[in-house]
Amino acid sequence: MAAGRRHHPGGPASGRVRPPKHPRLRRLGRGLLVGLVAVVGMLIGVSLGGSTTQDIGPFRAQLSLTPSFYGDTSVEIPPLGSLELDSHDGPAHLRIRLESLDEARTRAFAAKSGNLEQISHDAVDQLNLGVRRLALQTAGCGLLGGMILVFLVFRKRRETAIAGIVVIGVLASTGAATLLTFKPAAIQEPTYRGLLVNAPAIIGDARRITDRFEEYRDQLQKLVLNVSKLYGTISSLPVYEPDTSATKVLHISDMHLNPAAWGVVRSVADQFDIDMIVDTGDINDWGSEPEASYVNAIGDLKVPYLYIRGNHDSAVTAAAVGRQPNAIVLDDTIVTVKGITFAGIGDPRFTPDKSTDESNEEQHREVVASGDTLAEKIRTSGKAVDVAMVHDPVAAQELAGLCPLVLAGHKHERSVARLNPNPGVLAPVPQASPSTSASPAVKALQERTLLMVEGSTGGAGLRGLESTKPLPLALSILYFDQNRHLSAYDDIQVGGTGLTEVALQRHIVQPDTKAAPTPEPSAPASSPAASPTPSR
Repeated sequence: MAAGRRHHPGGPASGRVRPPKHPRLRRLGRGLLVGLVAVVGMLIGVSLGGSTTQDIGPFRAQLSLTPSFYGDTSVEIPPLGSLELDSHDGPAHLRIRLESLDEARTRAFAAKSGNLEQISHDAVDQLNLGVRRLALQTAGCGLLGGMILVFLVFRKRRETAIAGIVVIGVLASTGAATLLTFKPAAIQEPTYRGLLVNAPAIIGDARRITDRFEEYRDQLQKLVLNVSKLYGTISSLPVYEPDTSATKVLHISDMHLNPAAWGVVRSVADQFDIDMIVDTGDINDWGSEPEASYVNAIGDLKVPYLYIRGNHDSAVTAAAVGRQPNAIVLDDTIVTVKGITFAGIGDPRFTPDKSTDESNEEQHREVVASGDTLAEKIRTSGKAVDVAMVHDPVAAQELAGLCPLVLAGHKHERSVARLNPNPGVLAPVPQASPSTSASPAVKALQERTLLMVEGSTGGAGLRGLESTKPLPLALSILYFDQNRHLSAYDDIQVGGTGLTEVALQRHIVQPDTKAAPTPEPSAPASSPAASPTPSR
């Protein structure tokens, strides 16, 4: 009998229990899975398509939206750092990065300087347009990404349509959270990152800037107008040609990370067919690694570039300059370029976070010692040095009587003076020919050493705003004859922030009046003179 029993497959004797059917639970689980896949696809779409570029005035800016637990907005300004704004809460972070300054558009904006107020408004409208386009583009990419991934996984139209509804709901919730938590006052309390952590001390409290917006906008308009005048004036500057064989050297100093200064340097170098450029330091502000990219413009100048460190330049800065194909970094070294022999030494101090204290005896001794070090180098080299380069003019006195010309910077104010030589100082006589003995005789120079202190070619960067009148951008062209003597120099001054003047003043170097008992500094090279700034 037992053998004849029949067992149903689903009966107890089969040893298997069929689970009860719950269609609602199965549909819920499938719906959750569809939603999860849709969100993953949306995130992939946002990461791939959530960025765009937008022209904002002369700048090319990159805008992007990324998922975030905190929201907020970041404005990145390479190489200075970034501003973090607590602008909103929610799952979307807005990132704005200023990528580059387009020279062609800068010229176009300068040409429209008669309608500067409209240009200011246009920049704001362009930013709004870019953010709106970014939001629509990000939403579209997120929706497309979610629906495509669900279709690839489930291969059904119904699930694909559900994915679209889920993604639209998530995007709508994100937009609503952003709008409801938006804080317009966040612009008044930014968090500074990178080099910009020093911005409040330099440019003032952000709330005060906002309250005085009209005044700042007026200054910005004047600056744009000044750029227009620069391009108009520099192209018509007369070229001084004392001799067709003259060697033309452009002296710059104290750029202080001002990106606009490179355009001025390049324009003058091209217009006057400069043979070489000498830089007496403080090309950076803090000597940090992010600032190193600022010196990349040196390679575009296409002429030899001689450089010494200032007290704001670090070893990182000097190394970045040295990597440029046309740059030569001098540090207690002597080099001959285009027939002119230069000796240079960097500033012994590194004080990026404070101004130098002229009353500090220890700092003063360090600077004087650096000048003495370079003087000893010249005395023992057996070479006739034509030009010496130091950053702080305090070091120049040790070189008096050893070379005809010393170039310096640091003071952010132009000056020209004759230096009485130290007692007993002798200078090497230039060799008459290569066959002359390697140990030339020495005697005192026929004229006292000429000290030329350059102003700030960068208008002292943001520091130029500290003075009553904004500092001008200052640079000089030095003309050397066949005998390597300085025969003339042109001082060029471009009005600083808020000024609208470009001036060139030419000077013929007169023989030294040895009867003068003490050095008499010359009159300022150009006008209007900027208010003196403390040494940097």
